[in-house]
Amino acid sequence: MSVLVLDHVSKAFDGIQAVKDVSLTFEHNAVTALIGPNGAGKTTLFNLICGFVHPDEGAIYYRGKNITGLPPWRVTRMGIGRLFQDVHLFDRLTVRENILTAFQNQTGENPLKAVLLRRRMLREERSHNRRALELLDFVGLADKADDLAENLSYGQQKLLAVARVLAVDADTLLLDEPTAGVSPALIPDLLDLIRKLATSGKAIALIEHNMNAVTNSADRAYYIADGEVVSHGSPNEVLGNPTVRMHYIGI
Repeated sequence: MSVLVLDHVSKAFDGIQAVKDVSLTFEHNAVTALIGPNGAGKTTLFNLICGFVHPDEGAIYYRGKNITGLPPWRVTRMGIGRLFQDVHLFDRLTVRENILTAFQNQTGENPLKAVLLRRRMLREERSHNRRALELLDFVGLADKADDLAENLSYGQQKLLAVARVLAVDADTLLLDEPTAGVSPALIPDLLDLIRKLATSGKAIALIEHNMNAVTNSADRAYYIADGEVVSHGSPNEVLGNPTVRMHYIGI
């Protein structure tokens, strides 16, 4: 079942066509990879989905609802989470505290409610702490809960960023180059996590230049060049396409 659909979406910047009449679908229980050269329009597609930029033409649907042009905070609250290539952590907060910042509508965020509804706030904080530890255990960082985020390796910071996205209850995750800069030893763990998320029912979209990561984790792939979809299908089908092999892989 398609949960996120881009329908003939186009976007230009100062006369340069970044995205040209692109139609994509992302499904629950599946990992969909966007591959292609730098500047092909992949990150622009993520920005369009998240509401950071608005399409010139076409529409974007999430769970059957038109979300075209909605602001980013509304897109997030509808269930779309994003992992940026730059992980954007709070370096001087602990790993656990980074997760706690992601929970939505916390009573303690309102000074008046924090005083008048203190019992509720404390119950909520205990619940959030338990959930934060569950998420850290899920991504393999439970033993780092009280370490500062800046002391994690870059790969561990990526795992923490994924856990923080999960804390907002997103069921569709947009992952921008999740393996970039990650130690080769940690990449299999990261890919296993991505597969586990898909198996749990989430829709995963990832931008990736590591073709081994694509073939080992993705169910479907779109090859994008010059803002257009050139090929789509299984990763092996796309990577076996003569045009893709010539212009992207170089063989």
